[in-house]
Amino acid sequence: MEDTVHETINLAAAPFFDQPQVDKIEIPIGPGVPLGSQQVFNPQLGIGGAYGAWGEAYDNESLKAFIERRLGAPLLESETMDLASLGFNYRHHICSLSPQEHLDVEVTVGAHFLRAAAHACGWEPSEVQAVLIGASGPASEDYTLRIADQAGIPEEALKVSVHKACDGSVGGLHLALNPELGFGGQMQRNLAEELRGKKVLVGGIEGLSRFVQASRDKNALQLFGNGAGVIGVIPGENIEFIVGKSHEVFDEQGVLAVHMYYPHTRQRHEGGSNLEVSQEGKSHIRVAGLMNEPRDGEPVSMAGPMGMVKLFVRSGVQVVREVYQAYQERINQGIAASKKISVAIVHHANYKINKLKEKHLRDQGIVLDMPWLLSEFGNVSAASNMIAFLRRLPRMEPLDHVLIDGFGAGTYYDALVVSLAG
Repeated sequence: MEDTVHETINLAAAPFFDQPQVDKIEIPIGPGVPLGSQQVFNPQLGIGGAYGAWGEAYDNESLKAFIERRLGAPLLESETMDLASLGFNYRHHICSLSPQEHLDVEVTVGAHFLRAAAHACGWEPSEVQAVLIGASGPASEDYTLRIADQAGIPEEALKVSVHKACDGSVGGLHLALNPELGFGGQMQRNLAEELRGKKVLVGGIEGLSRFVQASRDKNALQLFGNGAGVIGVIPGENIEFIVGKSHEVFDEQGVLAVHMYYPHTRQRHEGGSNLEVSQEGKSHIRVAGLMNEPRDGEPVSMAGPMGMVKLFVRSGVQVVREVYQAYQERINQGIAASKKISVAIVHHANYKINKLKEKHLRDQGIVLDMPWLLSEFGNVSAASNMIAFLRRLPRMEPLDHVLIDGFGAGTYYDALVVSLAG
């Protein structure tokens, strides 16, 4: 198994900041925070975006020393994860800043990626008509509003904040494309119909170095890092919804417990969704997911890798299977063009979770190409799917059908199949 892992994951990849197409700047806050970003555009599809990270890059060896400084104690050999076999070579972290400095950095970062994604598509920020951002632990409750304003996006443009942990960006894309999503009647507007034909930015922006810095959870400290990915699409023109499913299975045991740094009643809704939808001002909607929170007040508490496998694989395979079957039915009925799914863009929780999902699906006759694309970033939560999408985007072709599979703590799942521009 190890040889297969090492052949599939690009262990020789240079740190992200050292790669030739990456633009680097320094944010003049605190001691200075490095930021690297890369723009991607596929002219055949008219789809583009930007992705990257901020903070210092730590490889797996130097990360251990960084964590030990944060903990003030050694990381024992039994506590040290084999991160390369989990698909991760680097993580991006920043040193301790004040709460205000963290907010200032993350607003600067968010605005940077919104502008860069718009420009990658050939748009000015003033042309953007909607922004949907997934954030597990936003630096402020109005984070999406702040970054859109600083990026120069019009005040009247729709802003949607999606808090579904690692599923946030796919949840946002699903909301922008699937007219049947209503969250048990909570969503009073049909966003997919509203956004059809409009210039839309969808992404995940995750300051996880800030989020986990107060944590003493040694698994979380090793896995998570900063990252952002934002794509620009025009629903109905360069991307078309075919079929999708949104699913919840509440994490009763708190296998991946996450503190909610966003508004939520913390009540479970019997017989319905644990998502709460609120309209906050004329142009801001929040979709907030209930989490099983750590009992000690920490930001995050997680079981080991096997706990994550049990949490995500069974339900994840079920959701993808149901979406795939619905996709085949649409083809059989002539509703969708007869095509093979060209690629599956899957959240990079860790490599072994994805390979196990791939194996279980194959055992059920569902064969999907699920490339591993994020070895230089670590688990970047809601940014993950959008970075993976952008890294694969140059190889996508007109009329391709693409499966996008998101899942995150809570536990929340969104899987959808889309058709790209013809």
